[in-house]
Amino acid sequence: MKQIIFTEKAPAAIGPYSQAVLAGNTLYVSGQIALELATSGDIKAEAKKIMENIGHILAAAGMDYTNIVKSSIFLKSMDDFVAINEVYGAYFPSDPPARETVQVARLPKDVNVEISVIAVN
Repeated sequence: MKQIIFTEKAPAAIGPYSQAVLAGNTLYVSGQIALELATSGDIKAEAKKIMENIGHILAAAGMDYTNIVKSSIFLKSMDDFVAINEVYGAYFPSDPPARETVQVARLPKDVNVEISVIAVN
């Protein structure tokens, strides 16, 4: 059985997908972007907004960042790796989740970064 998770505190999906799906005790959060900040050139601001959006979605499912077990980061440029780590790391002061970070040719709406997570309650 699955439950669709939605919060108005995070951007609505821009396609035929849900913000997140809760299946049993596992939450699958769709990739989040910071569309409103994508052209600002401030990768740290984008990453912070994305992490805040993820936090709102986690809260809607009764979870928080400590429940995240896996994350995926997709970057437009690997040159932003250090800056992303600085912002991302602040949300996981200890026991960070498993993660991969990859550079991709293009992201939705031409943003610079997208992050998805899996959390377990």
